[in-house]
Amino acid sequence: MFVRIVKMSLHSKYIADFQEMFDEKKAVIRNSEGCKLLELYQDKNNPELFFTYSYWENESDLENYRNSEFFKQTWQQTKGYFNDKPEAWSVDKRVSIQ
Repeated sequence: MFVRIVKMSLHSKYIADFQEMFDEKKAVIRNSEGCKLLELYQDKNNPELFFTYSYWENESDLENYRNSEFFKQTWQQTKGYFNDKPEAWSVDKRVSIQ
């Protein structure tokens, strides 16, 4: 399992639109083949800064999702909200203590 982290900086005027869109689409993302967890975070000090964390069984599951029409349409819509270039990382989880 690995984690995909995406950092997105949004224009403040689009924050509500982004959150509404995410609420509408989160179940489809989470129920994509191989997706085990989906989380959305908003920075406490900069409300324009958001992060998604998604946990995937394997890289091919993420790639299949990223190549889907659903993702392409969703990402196209999301890009219209950005005020800076997004950043993304794929990381292996090494330790988790709860």
